[in-house]
Amino acid sequence: MQMWQKCLGALTALSLIACSAQTPVSHHRNRHADSKPGVFDFYVLSLSWSPEFCHGHPQSPECMGRHLGFVVHGLWPQFVDGYPENCSAAPGPSNPESMTDIMPDAGLVEHEWSRHGTCSGLDADSYFKLVRQAFNSVRIPPSLAAPQRAFSMTPDQVKDEFVKANPGLRSQNLAVNCGNNYLTGVSVCLTKSLEPADCGSLRSCRANNIRIPPVR
Repeated sequence: MQMWQKCLGALTALSLIACSAQTPVSHHRNRHADSKPGVFDFYVLSLSWSPEFCHGHPQSPECMGRHLGFVVHGLWPQFVDGYPENCSAAPGPSNPESMTDIMPDAGLVEHEWSRHGTCSGLDADSYFKLVRQAFNSVRIPPSLAAPQRAFSMTPDQVKDEFVKANPGLRSQNLAVNCGNNYLTGVSVCLTKSLEPADCGSLRSCRANNIRIPPVR
């Protein structure tokens, strides 16, 4: 083998390693290529911890003096072993701004409809009505509603706080999300009728302790 071929092979391998290191691993794995509207097993209500998001995205609309805690990232149709996405080209919500009290960026509202909402089998306005209903069905624990100072918890303690605040929930209905040992969000698994569902193989944070930055 010529030297330039060896070098090219080495560069390609290094590039693949670098890309793998920089690509975040989704907590809902295995996209399904044959996604069809309405064909899925359960929903994931993804709640994002705004203070941590805003640490890295200070110019985002949700970070401009809003002082938010948990906000809705999305309501995601999910399979036991993966998830559908981009199921149709159906038109989006008639008024994306109407959701910005719980999803504080109209651009996110539109993105979530295209990628996830189109897989729900609902029209856009009905889907976002369900998103709001799902969010309202989950009580944010007092300890995590609007903390004014940073503190730490284990992922299981975060789950326990949600279970205490929501008697209908169990640990298996929740997944805690983190990045670099900081809380990034909590996922609540729900049936199509918004009853608690088993999260199955959904990944949860494996850190021993996670830092929880305060509401800013």
